Amino acid sequence: MVKRNGGRRASRGVRCAAVVAGLVLLAACGGGGDGNGIPPTATGTLEELAAQARCEPRLQTDAQELRQANCATDDGRYVLATFATDRGQREWINEANDYGGSYLVGRRWVAVSDAKVIAALRGRLGGTVESASPHHSGSGGNGGNEAGHSGHRGS
Repeated sequence: MVKRNGGRRASRGVRCAAVVAGLVLLAACGGGGDGNGIPPTATGTLEELAAQARCEPRLQTDAQELRQANCATDDGRYVLATFATDRGQREWINEANDYGGSYLVGRRWVAVSDAKVIAALRGRLGGTVESASPHHSGSGGNGGNEAGHSGHRGS
């Protein structure tokens, strides 16, 4: 019987350790900043997000489902877009992923630029970084119409 109680104590200890480890992981992955200078993920209108990112937005698209602006800061140029729905945002990102690039993603907003600019923006807006590789067929690399794509700045 002593063995059985010892086994229960060990089992209870393992379960407690697993719960503590799970809580630590949840705290590290939460939307409230990560302790490394990344703020909680920003929310708001296009203008509010641009102000938080310290940019004066140049509005390019002003539709009910999508508002999009070009921004330029000391860190570089980027596109900032807000969406009326989560689904609209995900569809936009999925389409834009075909063109490659780095994306800073928040709740119903996304910023698109190169990795260096996205890293700097993340320090002001929080969010999650997503990266994509271009998926072009053909040999030239310039065969597509990347400059005209709504998710990227022209070259």
